[in-house]
Amino acid sequence: MSRNTLDKSMKNKISQLRENYTRGGIEDSNLPGDPVVMLRRWIDEAISSEADEPNAMSLATVSPDGKPNVRVVLLKGIDGSTIHFYTNYGSQKGKELTLNPHAAVAFWWPELERQVRIRGPVEKLSREESDQYFQTRPRESQIGAWVSEQSSEIESREALKQKVEGVSARFDGKEVPTPEFWGGYSIGIEEIEFWQGRPGRLHDRILYEIRDGDWGKKRLQP
Repeated sequence: MSRNTLDKSMKNKISQLRENYTRGGIEDSNLPGDPVVMLRRWIDEAISSEADEPNAMSLATVSPDGKPNVRVVLLKGIDGSTIHFYTNYGSQKGKELTLNPHAAVAFWWPELERQVRIRGPVEKLSREESDQYFQTRPRESQIGAWVSEQSSEIESREALKQKVEGVSARFDGKEVPTPEFWGGYSIGIEEIEFWQGRPGRLHDRILYEIRDGDWGKKRLQP
């Protein structure tokens, strides 16, 4: 079979993929004044639905030359109108957030036919908050944080394994401290959109925006 035939077959398969969403809707009468209330509720429902990685969110940042980057990270906290995640400050996303401290995230829960999008400014969490969270991580993950120069090139998987062995030996019988190059970020929620799939692609979209300290909301066309 030729490459063109394979490409056409794949294109046809992809173009025919579709779902007719029927699980629910968003009624105006059920919308809270504070969207964080709804965000917490939707995350709780995603956890209850046994969704895979219910706290996974796609994080978008911008490179110095204006090109977007996106990757999946894990939500690790909600505090007031901020959401938190943790990473290596020297990673690609860490470098980009230093230069442009704004980000966008998206949650997708196919089991509930729901999506949430958030945009806002980014700040580092305090060292105390990062230390507190780091000490709740499994020891393997703590060792991994020390081992990985995240986003940097490494010559082989074997070299990574050797680094793990070296760091494990270094902290053998000791508490693993938080690396200075690792910690948390908070994203301030300035905009948040709740999306619920509906039949016929007539989806519900509710956008909250904060202006002068007050939340406003509006319904968007699907």
